[in-house]
Amino acid sequence: MSAIGALLRPRSVAIVGASADASKMTGRPVGYLQKYGFNGEIWPVNPRAESIAGLRCYPDIASLPGAPDAAIVLLGPDRAEAAVRDLAAKGCQAAIVLASGYGEANEEGARRQAALKEAAGGMRLLGPNTIGLVNLTDGMMLSATGALEVGALPAGRISVVSQSGGILGSLLSRAADRGIGFAKLVSTGNEADIDSSDMIEHLVEDEATDVIAVYMEGLRRPEAFKRAARRAAELNKPIVVYKVGRSDSGARAATSHTGALAGADRVYDALFRQYGVIRAESFTDLLDIPAALVAGRRMEGGRVAILTSTGGAGTLLADNCGLAGIEVPVPDEATTNRLAALLKEDPAAIGRNPVDVTLAGLRPDLFRGAIDALLDSPSYDAVMVVIGSSALATPDIVAGAILDCQARSGKPILAYVSPHAPHLVRLLNGKGIPAFATPESSASVLRALRRRETPPPVAAPAEDASVLAGLPSGNLNEAESKAIFARFGVPVTREHAAPDAAGAEAVARTLGGEVVLKILSRAIAHKSDLGGVKVGLTAEEIPAACATMLERLRAAGAPAPEGFLVQERVRGGVEMILGFHRDPQLGPVILLGSGGVAAELFQDTALRLLPIARADAEAMVGELKAAALLRGYRGAAPADIPALVDAVMAFAAMAGAAGERLLEAEINPIFVLPEGQGARAVDGLVVLR
Repeated sequence: MSAIGALLRPRSVAIVGASADASKMTGRPVGYLQKYGFNGEIWPVNPRAESIAGLRCYPDIASLPGAPDAAIVLLGPDRAEAAVRDLAAKGCQAAIVLASGYGEANEEGARRQAALKEAAGGMRLLGPNTIGLVNLTDGMMLSATGALEVGALPAGRISVVSQSGGILGSLLSRAADRGIGFAKLVSTGNEADIDSSDMIEHLVEDEATDVIAVYMEGLRRPEAFKRAARRAAELNKPIVVYKVGRSDSGARAATSHTGALAGADRVYDALFRQYGVIRAESFTDLLDIPAALVAGRRMEGGRVAILTSTGGAGTLLADNCGLAGIEVPVPDEATTNRLAALLKEDPAAIGRNPVDVTLAGLRPDLFRGAIDALLDSPSYDAVMVVIGSSALATPDIVAGAILDCQARSGKPILAYVSPHAPHLVRLLNGKGIPAFATPESSASVLRALRRRETPPPVAAPAEDASVLAGLPSGNLNEAESKAIFARFGVPVTREHAAPDAAGAEAVARTLGGEVVLKILSRAIAHKSDLGGVKVGLTAEEIPAACATMLERLRAAGAPAPEGFLVQERVRGGVEMILGFHRDPQLGPVILLGSGGVAAELFQDTALRLLPIARADAEAMVGELKAAALLRGYRGAAPADIPALVDAVMAFAAMAGAAGERLLEAEINPIFVLPEGQGARAVDGLVVLR
């Protein structure tokens, strides 16, 4: 058995610092182990007690009758380190340290936490600053959370990993009130050793776990999380994450537009989307979505039928479904006729969604027939039953009808309980019918139930030191940047650099027609802000334009440029931005979005973490509002989307090969020309470590 396995299912547990006073926090763990039926060995350690709760108490760790599988340390920071060292020496596999005052406190606490980890040696450590863990599957409670004072805690097939101890207790008590059962709940705390990715990897393989809910503040090991998410997708075990800390303030210091657009929280969004993880948008969702997913049913599309016995609540739910992107289409003709015959109404009156059965009364045969008709309909991927006040007196009629119909269909069937009726929500959830108390939660759950495919894993490209060899640190100028892009197959404009106005004029004559003139500078990232870009010039106009640019730079106190860049003028394309950003937590990120001077204004972007598959690049295009422009908006010619996807893949290959020295890179804009004419990078920026 692994150390984490021993922690979750120990045969023997040492309680270091156990109190004989059951009312104290340090007295709870022994009581909880006994209360919930732990049948292994419990060894309290307290030099001032002979026995605790009828168990022999040991004066110190050395006196224990053997090496415990797991231990919970209830001592303060001043004594916890010595206890951890003694447990490791005794041969304990894993220990939980509840005390706070470590890395979350200050620098001294961080040093204390490092010493604690060192004292553990080869023994695994959960915490510090954790409330412990709860295993309802096997009745093993290594925790001091007061939530365990609740009476009956139903076991289920949802496991929870939380970086906050308080949240673990909150979910446990809320779930009990809702009739939702858990398998395991683990608080990882400060993660001095065992972190959330460790626990997710373990729980993905747990036979008693079908869904994993995660309360996340951040990721210490993104690659381990990705592995766990891939494995979860293979086993069809959804991961639902509620991620806190949504501030993008760190993006303000970025050099490129990409850095400002790829805020930290948006990168987490990309990570979750890319690896098939469902993001809970509210804390309520962190309970509601797993409760629906654990039933094992998924929506093959995005269409829901709403069956209601209270018109207003049905309308409210339909409105929230629309806001969540869930369709509420009217029934097809065959379903309409079937419902009309059942309800003895005119098909013209019944052919709408929500389907309102208020006037027909709450009869079991009618209710079953209506649910069956909607489940059988090819027009719907799920059925949501709205339960009104009329069901409060006879809740078993509603629950029985839904259960009978559920057994005859593989589609999701859920309930929105409109009145305030916690007992009814609890009853339905307890019978395996996902039930929710708000229309917002109901709509969020439906969105989460849509089946999603996780792209296959992609091998990261090998780093190539020659890509950036000989280049200086900091910003490269546009010509240097685009030379790197072109090396990997990113299509760039025809252009040449020139040291002065005379050289620029000569280049313009070589290119012919109207050209674009730019200053060439490593020191100026956004040239247009300082008048360093001029479009539509003839060769004769170049000298005067160069002089004007130099004068503007002097007036602004900007450094003199290295020269000028003259390029062909590209017309008739859709302007996009393609960028690379190295997120400090999650690593390399690719960004695609609406480009040009208004890139940051529109904020129309899609992100993916490297490495990416072509399916990722295609999905990024589809996520953008600009996708409508690319496909041909209001009669315009469609743009060359395959060429854009090719450019994204070439750019991603460049970013992967460049390795850690590449901090930021950007093409803004890349023009996507009409179908069959390709794409052209017309500006570029690279920032090197």
